[in-house]
Amino acid sequence: MRPAPIADPAPLGLAAFALTTFVLSFFNAGLVSDGGEPIVFGLALAYGGLAQLLAGMWEFKNNNTFGATAFTSFGAFWLSLFAYEQFFAGNVPAANAGDAVGLYLIAWGIFTAYMWIASFRVSVAVNIVVLLLAPTFIVLGIGDAAGNETITHVGGVLGIATALAAWYASFAGVTNKTFGRDILQTHPLT
Repeated sequence: MRPAPIADPAPLGLAAFALTTFVLSFFNAGLVSDGGEPIVFGLALAYGGLAQLLAGMWEFKNNNTFGATAFTSFGAFWLSLFAYEQFFAGNVPAANAGDAVGLYLIAWGIFTAYMWIASFRVSVAVNIVVLLLAPTFIVLGIGDAAGNETITHVGGVLGIATALAAWYASFAGVTNKTFGRDILQTHPLT
């Protein structure tokens, strides 16, 4: 007997990723005062972290290796960013913080680059999200490592574009499933 299907968790994972990335990217782009940046940490913990982690676990149940790996990993990214900012950042000497955070972000960029290759079997919508995310991580990492605010602002703008693409993919998934037909195109690649 086959287990009962569950709802597609991808729109939830994409929405959680999009909203959290959107808010943080406004700070990274310098479009809002960094005095409000602590608002990101609640999002990173609850929505970007926990909701994406759950979406990843549900993707395992759906036998979706790409979705399980992507959502679980990016949920863990947000949880680790929250943990670093809340518990560990004060333990990193100021002279080393830029290099440490830069390495962290560039490593996430490398992971995202190989996930981009795998996304060629998902959809054009998801492929665009991952295509934008890899340089976002790398540019932000370079900005932190170099201590260059202009580069960080460019990474923030890339992050906003990434978030908008992820919101589209999420919106398409929810809308198409709810209406029972393709209203918004994602162009599946499988």
